Amino acid sequence: MSDLWIEHPAGVGAAFEALVRDQPLALDTEFMRERTYFPQLALVQAADARGTVHLFDPLGAGMPAALAAPIAAADALMHSASEDLVAFRHALGVLPRTLYDTQIAAAFAGLGPAIGYQGLVQTLLGVALPKGETRSDWLRRPLSDDQLGYAADDVRHLHACAAALDARLRERGHRERALADMRRMLEAAREDRDDPQPHLAIRPAAQLDRAAQARLRRLLRWRDATARRKDLPKRWLLDNELALTLARRPPPDVEAVSALLASARSARRLADEIAALLDAPLDADEATMPLAREPERADRARLKAMQAAVAVQAAALDLPEGLLCARRHLESLASDGRWPTALDGWRREVLEGPLRQALEAAP
Repeated sequence: MSDLWIEHPAGVGAAFEALVRDQPLALDTEFMRERTYFPQLALVQAADARGTVHLFDPLGAGMPAALAAPIAAADALMHSASEDLVAFRHALGVLPRTLYDTQIAAAFAGLGPAIGYQGLVQTLLGVALPKGETRSDWLRRPLSDDQLGYAADDVRHLHACAAALDARLRERGHRERALADMRRMLEAAREDRDDPQPHLAIRPAAQLDRAAQARLRRLLRWRDATARRKDLPKRWLLDNELALTLARRPPPDVEAVSALLASARSARRLADEIAALLDAPLDADEATMPLAREPERADRARLKAMQAAVAVQAAALDLPEGLLCARRHLESLASDGRWPTALDGWRREVLEGPLRQALEAAP
């Protein structure tokens, strides 16, 4: 192993003390999520602006506890951090103090809404990074030299990329907006809440009546809670298609439910729970819950008018339309007129007036 490899708690404090003299601290993780709901933290990479890289093995005895405090104190510099933040929260019980995400910065800097790390480094620094270890088994020990090199590269160039991006953000006048979105990402990771209305994201749900949508919502919420509790992939319990089938035409008994669950990897043992969910009558909350529905002609006209307003504002700001406002938020606004919380902050300042005018003017 390299002298940058740290697998014992006694070495963690001194390593971070040396690194954090140059905040922000470049951070990344390697994790596995093929057989679990939560990402299994397999490696933590950290680097400072001088190019010093340390690789921490969170699988070692006592290492999660040793890593928690320095990660919680870090002003983190990361790329596409959402799943890494989940890995930190689940394995260490903490999140970084602040976050600068270079993927978010790149979107506001005009480099596209979801540029990968290798593409970012190539674009900004002219450095071609290997991609060969993307699908490695990071829980295997010992890690190979190729894996260690790949992991180190994931943090080695972050400071240089961030400096280049920050200059572009200042030139374009988008730095504060980008920082606001980074804060929002970190706060979302702190909240860690399941969607209370998951059926609204399933487009075929609009073809179901209220009772069937209530059954679908129960199944999806049960799936999310059960997957979280058992640390299993949601797809092992119910995929969306099977949930729709069960909600649309509930089987008459547990045996029939079991038959439909034959292809569900983990839900077969839970047929009794699923049957009870399908049999339950509508409760007071379900009687008033929002319904997925097909857009009516008037909704489509309002949506089209709002999309045009978003396009005008996006062009004025020189930002991608999707970064400024997602279609689903316009659909929500067209449906009930309530301002989506996802569009609060700087987006509300930019969009509320034009979108309200578009709604009023639409036929």
